[in-house]
Amino acid sequence: MDKPNTLDDWLAYCERLHPHAIDLGLDRVRRVAERMALRFDCPVITVAGTNGKGSSCAMLEAILGQAGYRTGVYTSPHLVHFEERCRIRGEMARADQLLPHFERVEALRGDISLTYFEFTMLAIFSLMAASGLDVVILEVGVGGRLDSVNIIDADCALITSIDIDHTELLGKDRESIGLEKAGIMRAGKPVVVGDPVPPQSVLDHAAEVGADLWRLGQDFNFSGDKQQWAWAGRGRRYAGLAYPALRGANQLVNASGVLAALTALRDRLPVTAQAVRNGLGMVELPGRFQIISGQPTLVLDVAHNPHAVAALTENLDAMGFYPCTHGVFGAMADKDLAQMLKRVGPLVDRWYFTDLPTARAARAGDLLATWQALNTRQDARASVHADPVQALQAAVAAADPADRIVVFGSFYTVGGVLKDGLPRLFAPHAAPERHASSTDT
Repeated sequence: MDKPNTLDDWLAYCERLHPHAIDLGLDRVRRVAERMALRFDCPVITVAGTNGKGSSCAMLEAILGQAGYRTGVYTSPHLVHFEERCRIRGEMARADQLLPHFERVEALRGDISLTYFEFTMLAIFSLMAASGLDVVILEVGVGGRLDSVNIIDADCALITSIDIDHTELLGKDRESIGLEKAGIMRAGKPVVVGDPVPPQSVLDHAAEVGADLWRLGQDFNFSGDKQQWAWAGRGRRYAGLAYPALRGANQLVNASGVLAALTALRDRLPVTAQAVRNGLGMVELPGRFQIISGQPTLVLDVAHNPHAVAALTENLDAMGFYPCTHGVFGAMADKDLAQMLKRVGPLVDRWYFTDLPTARAARAGDLLATWQALNTRQDARASVHADPVQALQAAVAAADPADRIVVFGSFYTVGGVLKDGLPRLFAPHAAPERHASSTDT
């Protein structure tokens, strides 16, 4: 084939290169990384967990950026643009910055077959290693022990919530999944466990490898009221903190783990209390209980497993009364779809199930059938749609201005409605002429 010239060319090439989309294991990717002499000459924070990884990475980046450090962040997947996976000093990487590093991976991999995830990760790591950074923040893709990100030794590991997801790869229960997440720990290095009730396997592995365990509820804790919150850990306290700019009750648990990680690294990366306050107050991350004002209100959330949907449900419940809640939903077929629909079902009055542009996704018709088998509400309605944009358009057409629309599930679902920018909703019922005619007698 012709040599790829654009980022899209390279991404299409990477998709064809390996027979499996996910092929857990470090041998192949480590050999290529060694040929590339890939290393980071600065502290590395690796973040694993079932939910809360992206939010934690964003908070770390925001606080460290406010402290004056040159940050590099690797996350996955992306919502709309591939370049979202790499941020250098707070800015999304540009395609032209990435191209030479894709070429470098290709030139050095030889006959070693890499997955899309592995190839693209190495290219991003190569760019980050060449960028003169002060700190690198890496989000684990799946699990931890065998995820490609784990070729890099973490100076501090942060493990967020642990729940049931990716069971075909990580195991059927929290103990098995926890052990996979614990694989990012390193001997003598701090590991922050932000899950309030962590699996015993995580605690046992920390002891086995000799990691410095920081455990929520024992080594650090937080408290708060409706106005502010406070954090206390080993030799460090923060009081009178404003709530993080990322919405949702679960973000306080994420922020608490972030402050523990920063405290654990304070000798190498000191941060001031003001940097903490500014960073938490300014942090942004699309698609995490993101509320967009309009008529109706729009909520975007990449909740795609039962644990995340449970948090979304609590957050929706705390928003107050809406006459009608419309739910746009699309997800991967291997998720626990029934449990997700059952959890949020009492809050959603109108469903708009959508197909997604990937073979892994559940078909909209199958989502509808799953919902129908569970539904006990006589007043609830549902329909199927070809893509997230059409599903959202149908919801807007049916909604009143005082309603809310929740778009959730896969990154493909939320990313699908963001591909042309942030939607600002104005239901047709809200138009002045429609409103006037509706009130005529």
